[in-house]
Amino acid sequence: MDDRMPALYIGHGAPPLLDDPVWSGQLASWAADLPRPSAILIVSAHWESAPVMLSADGAPLVYDFGGFDAKYYRMTYETPPATALAQRVAAMMPSTEPVHQHASRGLDHGAWVPLRIMYPAGDIPVLQLSLPTHDPARLLELGRRLRPLRDEGVLIIGSGFLTHGLRFLKEFRIDAEAPGWSTDFDAWAGDALARGDVDALASYQTQAPGMPYAHPTVEHYTPLFVTLGAATDPEEPGLQKIDGFWMGLSKRSLQVA
Repeated sequence: MDDRMPALYIGHGAPPLLDDPVWSGQLASWAADLPRPSAILIVSAHWESAPVMLSADGAPLVYDFGGFDAKYYRMTYETPPATALAQRVAAMMPSTEPVHQHASRGLDHGAWVPLRIMYPAGDIPVLQLSLPTHDPARLLELGRRLRPLRDEGVLIIGSGFLTHGLRFLKEFRIDAEAPGWSTDFDAWAGDALARGDVDALASYQTQAPGMPYAHPTVEHYTPLFVTLGAATDPEEPGLQKIDGFWMGLSKRSLQVA
C-alpha cells in the first residue's frame, strides 16, 4: 500500500545525543519526511525480557544511564495513552506466546531519547515492546507478526546502535575517530543491507569483521531483525538514511518499505 508506514532501525545514542546538532538534526529531518504516525511501537536494546512485555501508559521514564549531567534525569516525555495499540499487539501474538502488560515500566532511553528529537511534541502514542530473544530468526518472525500494524499507521522502530563496543573505546568525544573494529563492521553491515542479504546479517557472529569488539553483547544489533521482519520484503534493500560515527560508534540507520 502506498500509505503504509515504513519501519525503521535507528541508533539512539546516550543522552548527550540530545545536544548534538548534527545527529539530532538528522533524526529530526528524517522524522519530518515520514508520514505522521497514528502511533509508535518501539523495541529498544535496553529492555531485554521474555515473554514479550509491553510498557505501561503514564509510567515515569526509565533513566537507565549513569554519569551524565543532572539535567538528563529531569527530562520528561509525556505521550497519549497507547492502550489500543497494546491490545492490538497482544492480539497479534500466538496463544503459545502471550504478552505481559507491565504495570509500571516506562520508556527507557533507547526509546525516549530519539523520540524526543524525532517527535518533540509528544503528541503520538508510544508503546515499547521488550526484546525477547537475540535469535535473528525469532525476531524476524516477531517483526512479521507486527507487520500489519504498518497498514494502520503505526511506525515500527528497532532502536539500537550498529556498533556498540563501549568497553573498547579509548576516547569519549562525539567526534572521536572510529576504531577499526567499528569501521569494519559498519562497512560490512552497510554492504549487506544494500544487497538485502538477511542471511549474512543474521550470521554476523561468524561473518562480520570486527566481532566481538563491535558487539561484545548483541542487544544493540538484534533490534535490526524486528525491523527487517516488519518489512514488506525483508530481502528488498531499504534506505540507509544516516551513516557516519558518533563517539566512534556507527550511526548507520535503515528505513524499510
